[in-house]
Amino acid sequence: QVQLVESGGGLVQAGGSLRLSCEASGRTLSSYAMGWFRQAPGKEREFVAGIGWSGVFTTYADSVKGRFTISRDNAKNTVHLQMSSLKPEDTAVYYCAAGPRVVTTTREYNYWGQGTQVTVSS
Repeated sequence: QVQLVESGGGLVQAGGSLRLSCEASGRTLSSYAMGWFRQAPGKEREFVAGIGWSGVFTTYADSVKGRFTISRDNAKNTVHLQMSSLKPEDTAVYYCAAGPRVVTTTREYNYWGQGTQVTVSS
């Protein structure tokens, strides 16, 4: 079992930055691909960014490409999402997830955190 805990969310003005963290316990993260997803009120959970187990492979949703950066530190069992140039439409609860490979759908991720709220004001 892997337990995931997100942190770093908050309220920020448009154009600002936030750095989300996802810390794992129970098992090492180095065996898992990791993803960040987000869910806004009334909308489905959507893929934001993913990173392979070694950290070499990364992929992003078009809506965040060039603004967000995903990274991982396997020695510290953590994954980060650096978010810059934030927009009001980035407002959502952000979740990290662990699974066997990086995919953009939720179904293949076995473990999920509880989420952290990000609110971007205009």
